[in-house]
Amino acid sequence: MREILNIQKQLLPDLLDIMKKRYSILRHIQVTGVVGRRTLASSLNMTERILRAEVEYLKEQGLLEIETSGMKISESGRKLLEDMEPLVKEAFGLTDLEEQIRSFFGVSQVVIVPGDSDTSAFTRKELGRAGAAVLRKYAANEDVIAVTGGSTMAEVANHLTTSASMKKNLFLPARGGLGESVELQANTIASTMAKKTGGKYRLLHVPDHMGEEAYQSLIQDPQIKEIVDTVRKSRIVVHGIGDAMVMARRRKASAEATQNLQEVGALAEAFGYYFDRQGNVVHRMPTVGLRLEDLQQAEVVIGVGGGKSKGEAIASVLLYGQEDVLVTDEAAAHEIIKRSHHDVSIRPS
Repeated sequence: MREILNIQKQLLPDLLDIMKKRYSILRHIQVTGVVGRRTLASSLNMTERILRAEVEYLKEQGLLEIETSGMKISESGRKLLEDMEPLVKEAFGLTDLEEQIRSFFGVSQVVIVPGDSDTSAFTRKELGRAGAAVLRKYAANEDVIAVTGGSTMAEVANHLTTSASMKKNLFLPARGGLGESVELQANTIASTMAKKTGGKYRLLHVPDHMGEEAYQSLIQDPQIKEIVDTVRKSRIVVHGIGDAMVMARRRKASAEATQNLQEVGALAEAFGYYFDRQGNVVHRMPTVGLRLEDLQQAEVVIGVGGGKSKGEAIASVLLYGQEDVLVTDEAAAHEIIKRSHHDVSIRPS
């Protein structure tokens, strides 16, 4: 495949540009669902005149359907996108990025989508779509799946659909989440995933973080203890990755706590644990739910996170060494690669 692409680049460079453009149009429509031409042109930074010509061509090929409410992708279009994905990744240079990150950090699989989640709403949706696809790939009937909260995980939930392999799965919040925006809480995301796939869910009605005394009291409650014990035996864990300072502010950490995190070099956050540049745990929030040591028992740990601003944070969590799969975007991937080149001394063993 790579040899063919290299030949095309030399003899027919315009062909690759056209392919990328038409692929981007189809992918935007697939992820958006139904979209008008003007909205799509704005999202793609393309004039309506150029887009109109491309849409007409794609419609003639049976890849798009035009309705009064807007354009949507046809079943043939979906199949074509699926078949094209390896080729497009090679053309965009994402295959090399995936392999560099996979080999450096020793993870089983890396999936990279084009773009930057920090600046593109479409890339954020695409990240969610890719995360949902990875979860479907690894899920089997009667799995217990623990999920965290956050905007990226909400996108993953939104892109799940009914699946024969997921109908009997149990979705659980990986940790307490009361105190965050309702739509971003792990409870909400677990229930959304269950409803989208036809699975089941249970909720964990406890605060996201609390004092040690309250934590010890809650963990003794029989109902909470039973759910937490089930969470800690999850076969699959799907989680987001956050920037330490951003997450501290979102969780309304005190000025003193935020300063302490800065002093210990906290760079990333996952599950209420904070990691420094070398992937060491430097702080833990008292929270009911999944612990880092439970990840060692899980068969598949899937980290989902993107955006240039999160690249270093994602690298820090990968260095901790419990991820099996990483789903990220192009901008974050380039930052992760920079870390791996600059910090050769911290290469995982």
